[in-house]
Amino acid sequence: MSAQNPYAARNAGRFPALPQGEAVESYASYADAQRAVDVLARADFPVKQLAIIGNDLKSVELVTGKMSYGRAALGGAASGAWLGIFLGLILFIFAPSGASMPLIFAALLIGAGFGMLFGIVSYSVKRKRRDFSSVMQLIAVSYTVQAPSELVHKARNVLRGETVPAAADAADQTPPAPPAPPAPPAA
Repeated sequence: MSAQNPYAARNAGRFPALPQGEAVESYASYADAQRAVDVLARADFPVKQLAIIGNDLKSVELVTGKMSYGRAALGGAASGAWLGIFLGLILFIFAPSGASMPLIFAALLIGAGFGMLFGIVSYSVKRKRRDFSSVMQLIAVSYTVQAPSELVHKARNVLRGETVPAAADAADQTPPAPPAPPAPPAA
């Protein structure tokens, strides 16, 4: 599961800039890119430094059917019923009794009725301009797993199934030791 919080401490000072680094590998689907990050996570790779970047974004509108008054009424009734159930349950929470159960059913019916009415009115207003229903999606043509330059080779080796020696792994993680200070002159 991904958390997309633009206010996270990790993004402080650099939002909305693209992550820096090099491409580890490109994938045709988001699921493949996620699987690659999962493989790296299981290999104790510092996945916090990775990013999955979608390339060549496309807006796709999938037509789901022809719109009609019946379909508008049914869709409006369904969404209104959900709102009615929600309001009925809120009332039930604040006044729990056996007599408030019919209140939930009444709220469902009232919500469905208002939703149906709203669906029919909104369809009749935009009927000549849009006689179909659709779902809009934003998809990428390809996805790139990106890592900081110093970790790219290690990530590629892990994804190829090559084992990284523990000494080399530790060398990648720790900064080099500072040079020793010169010895004091002998008197």
